[in-house]
Amino acid sequence: MHNKREFPLRGQCLCGAVKYEVEAIGPRMAHCHCSMCRKFHGAAFATFGEARVEDFRWLEGAPLLSSYQAANGTVRRFCSRCGSSMTFAPADDPGEFVQFTLGTLTGPPGVDPDAHIFVGSKAAWDHICDQLPQYEAGRDSKRID
Repeated sequence: MHNKREFPLRGQCLCGAVKYEVEAIGPRMAHCHCSMCRKFHGAAFATFGEARVEDFRWLEGAPLLSSYQAANGTVRRFCSRCGSSMTFAPADDPGEFVQFTLGTLTGPPGVDPDAHIFVGSKAAWDHICDQLPQYEAGRDSKRID
């Protein structure tokens, strides 16, 4: 933990139409290197924090959220005005957590990511230079670091 946490944390999309608040982050936070996250975010990876459903709430603009369900059943929600990625849900989502994009926070989260996931499909030009654990796919897959 490098930054002091001050809850609630707030976040918003690029245009500011969709805003949320989160009371606590955890237990997991990761950089996802899967090909779908790369395409959706237009970057080498996407970083997601996790919050219990009861600790996450939309403050404004929830009706502006659009969803994209991929062929594998995962669901990504984004602002329909500016396209900002806001949340991710796995295909088998039990609904206990909200995985939200850390890049949409308006301030520091107070904790650092704890893993790299789906490293087996990362971009060839992406070089991971930190000491975080790396997993072939999800956290239950082979650790490859």
